[in-house]
Order: sequence, then C-alpha cells, then structure tokens
Amino acid sequence: MTAMIDLPVEEPSARAPKSKKKSGGSLGKYLAIRFILIFPTIFILVTMVFFLMRLTGDPITAALGGRLPPDQLAIRIHEAGYDRPLFVQYFEYLGQIATGNFGRTISDNLLISDMLATYGTATLELVINSLVVALLIGIPCGMLAAYKRDKWQDAISRVLAICFYATPVFFAGLLLKLVFAVWLGWLPVAGRAFITTDIAMTALEAPTGIYWLDALRSGNMDAFWDVVQHSILPAVTLGLLTAGIFLRLVRTNVIGTLSKDYVEAGRSRGVSEYRLLSKHAFKPALIPIITVMGLQIALMLGGAVLTETTFEWKGLGFQLAHYLTARDFVAVQGIVALLAVIVAFTNFIVDAIAALIDPRVRY
Repeated sequence: MTAMIDLPVEEPSARAPKSKKKSGGSLGKYLAIRFILIFPTIFILVTMVFFLMRLTGDPITAALGGRLPPDQLAIRIHEAGYDRPLFVQYFEYLGQIATGNFGRTISDNLLISDMLATYGTATLELVINSLVVALLIGIPCGMLAAYKRDKWQDAISRVLAICFYATPVFFAGLLLKLVFAVWLGWLPVAGRAFITTDIAMTALEAPTGIYWLDALRSGNMDAFWDVVQHSILPAVTLGLLTAGIFLRLVRTNVIGTLSKDYVEAGRSRGVSEYRLLSKHAFKPALIPIITVMGLQIALMLGGAVLTETTFEWKGLGFQLAHYLTARDFVAVQGIVALLAVIVAFTNFIVDAIAALIDPRVRY
C-alpha cells in the first residue's frame, strides 16, 4: 500500500504577492518622473550657456569694448556687477531666472523678458506652420513609399527625403525666394506681413502675437490672406527639413506593420489594401513620429535662426542673430534660456502624448 504523503500547502495570502504581475506601467508615476526631469535639464542647459558666454569675458566689455572710454567702461561693469566673482554672478543669475527676470540687453537697453514675449510668438507661429507642412508632406509620402515599396514611387520618395534633410536651410530659403518671389512673383519676398496688416494685428485688443490667429479672431480675412502668403515660403523652408525625417520614419514603420501576422490574416480574409493601410498600419506608424517630435521641435528652433534671418521674419532667431552680431551676450543668454525651457516642456508634452497612445512607453 502506497503511503500518503502530506505536502505542505502555502497560504493563499503568502502566495499572492509572488504571483501578482503588473498589467501596465503607472501613467501618473511616469508623467511625474518626466516632469521632474525637466528642471535638471533646464538647469544644466542654463549653466552651460552662462559659463560658455563668460569665456569671452564680461558682457559689457564684449559688447561695448572699444566704443566707450576705459573709465566709463569700468563704471558700467561695476554697476552691472560683472567685476564680482564668477560664481557670485552665476548664483545671482539663477535667482533672476527663477523669478522670470532675464535682465536688460546691453546694446539697446531693453527688458529681455519683454523682448522674449514680443518676438517669441513670431517664432512660435513659424514653428507651428513648419510642423504642419512637415506632417502634410512627410506622412502621405511615407505611406505612399511603404505601399509602393521598391517601385519608382518609393525610390523618388527616398531621394526626396534625403534631399529635404541634407539641403541647408538657408540655401533652400534663398532658392525658394528666387523662384517663387523673384522670378514668378507669386509670394512676398520677406517679412511676416505688409506694414498695414502688421499695424492692424498689433493694434488689436489682447493680441496673441500669432498673426493668422489674430486675423481670424478679428474677422479680417484680407489680413489673414496676407499673413498666409507671407508664411508659405518660411514654413516650407523649415518644414522640409523635418518632412524628410517623418517620411523615412513612416515608411519604415508602415513596412514593418504591413508584414505583421494580423495584417496578413486580414488580407487573407479579403480586407482591402486601403483599409489595411489606413486602419492597421497608420496608427502604429504615428507612434515613432510623436516620440521624436520633441527632438524635431529643437531642430526647428535651431533652423529658425537661419530661416528667420533669410526671410527677415522678426522672431527669436532673427533677434538671436542680431545680438550675436552685436556681441550682446546677456540677450543671447536670455534667448537661449527660453529656448531651453521650450524644448524641455515640449519633450514632456510629447512623452505624455506617446504614453497615452502606447502604454509600452510607460515602462
């Protein structure tokens, strides 16, 4: 007779914690961590800019050296506090940044915070317009290239993607100006709007600074069309840079999605290729675009310097080039600090959107 052996039985309460598995990452915890990381990122960028600017000496001497007598120059340096120890200036600057006080420009004695508010909306408008152009070109061309893989449409799309990304922004801008503004005369050469529209937009009650939005709010369609005409060439110039990246990303991801088993199963059941492409391949292809969009915003802000200078689009990039020429490094510090804040918060928003769309991002 076989002996009965009593096996030890574990208590359910003791066994439960070991077998419990997380079904997904916590969205709140993920967003909290990403938000906290914004502040050390901004701190590092602001610190690097401060000390790199100081490698040239004090800002007063850099901007006004040779234009003022030595005694007046010494007085200006002492009044601005640039004769104090470097780390004292650094911690004072951090305190000013925390309160939104960026100081005054040296070359024209403007409040940097007012200058940033005035010209920042122009750069924001340019980036929004350029992002729309990049999405309108990059996503459809990328999907067409994936659907027509290894055919002439795919080859042309890949060549265009390389050309868009490799062409210098200033060269693309000058070429577009030459063709569409000078030779054909279809579009304005430079500026955000004609002077009458410019005055009308700034005279509005509580203007946003984004001209096409202010024109729509006021119901002035003539001003809106004027703003759109002036926006086309700068937006296309800067948008093509990012459109090449989006095109390659969409193509690669749609090709990968179309080879998945569930797509093959749908195809075997007679689902049309258009439905497979639009319903099953489109959404997964958007996830990497959203993920890298934060980096592309940073790329666009860098390209805005050349684009705004080429088209005399008076935004932060235009002002940054002006203050670099004037060696006004206090103004340069303020502009770069604001751009760092914009990039950091944009990356946070992009990460939040990606986590909402794809739970795998939260891990």
